[in-house]
Amino acid sequence: MKYVDAFRDGGVARGLAAALRREVRPDRNYAFMEFCGGHTHAISRYGVEDLLPRNLRLIHGPGCPVCVLPTGRIEQALRLALDHPVTLCVYGDTLRVPAAGGLSLLKARAMGADVRMIYSATDALTLAQREPARQVVFFAIGFETTTPPTALVVREAARLGLTNFSVLCCHVLTPPAIRAIAEGGQDGQVGQIDGFIGPAHVSTVIGTGPYVPFAATFRKPVVIAGFEPLDVMQAIRMLVRQVNEGRAEVENEFTRAVTAEGNLKAQALMAEVFALRDSFEWRGLGVLPRSALRLADAFAEFDAERRFGLDYTPQPDHKACECAAVLRGVTRAWECSLFGRVCTPETPVGACMVSSEGACAAYYAYGRTRDSGAAVT
Repeated sequence: MKYVDAFRDGGVARGLAAALRREVRPDRNYAFMEFCGGHTHAISRYGVEDLLPRNLRLIHGPGCPVCVLPTGRIEQALRLALDHPVTLCVYGDTLRVPAAGGLSLLKARAMGADVRMIYSATDALTLAQREPARQVVFFAIGFETTTPPTALVVREAARLGLTNFSVLCCHVLTPPAIRAIAEGGQDGQVGQIDGFIGPAHVSTVIGTGPYVPFAATFRKPVVIAGFEPLDVMQAIRMLVRQVNEGRAEVENEFTRAVTAEGNLKAQALMAEVFALRDSFEWRGLGVLPRSALRLADAFAEFDAERRFGLDYTPQPDHKACECAAVLRGVTRAWECSLFGRVCTPETPVGACMVSSEGACAAYYAYGRTRDSGAAVT
């Protein structure tokens, strides 16, 4: 299959659905978590769940970079933008995430803070070069997919000797989050999960290797999948086969983009520019050890937390918002009392409704508001 339409072929999808019905055992239930928000949206948009057997359930995971950013980090960025003479450059979704009292970076901009939406890390670096009298801070978020571009601009800023550019680094790592989900599942925090649909873009960077110890330790199969509907359905079929055969291995459905070793150049770049944080708070998962990145000491002059003396203080989420539980798969989005009433994409209360990869946004947009698995005839 060469072109994207081939990965959305209805006839092939019906064939895969029929194969799944033959392979799923009627005497057991299956529960698989799609870790990445991109998969959640693909599943919802293309009605993948409607093709699945009733005893096979999909659970959304925490793989939305905006959603897992805790309120305290948004508050930290707000304090930087409001209390310091800086230009804060952020990705679009981050602008609208509510913090304490409903304040957001978008509202801070209306209050006079110099907050600007950018499309890439390079945009922030270019602004710093163009206006050397302005202190430019890039609010860097995301998993391993968006980390190499941040590393590139930090290294370039060092090469250019820029003194007016820094990074508020909130990059997080995928393997610790998957481990936290598996550990939570064992004590009932998440519930039964039989396997994981592994992230696509992240895995192009880190490869399949980092998931191997996880699969072996927790006896949970992982299948890396692309974002098209047929990718997801084939990955589900591969997971079903592993469960039926009692295997817990890492398999790669997305072979057209993901390799075992990943992108070695990107990994080397990240290792040069970043170091592991001892711990980091995630929305929904709590404080996880060695799960996020900071700038390495060699690039400390570009660390906004050090430059502006920023402390981190955890902040509570909105009391009625179920985003933290949604990210763990404990609660389905429509079970939140705010969903579709008070909380909508136009008036979001929680990050899961803000982000283009958020589970609540997917459910709201595509009507994924019931348990998985309508019978297919």
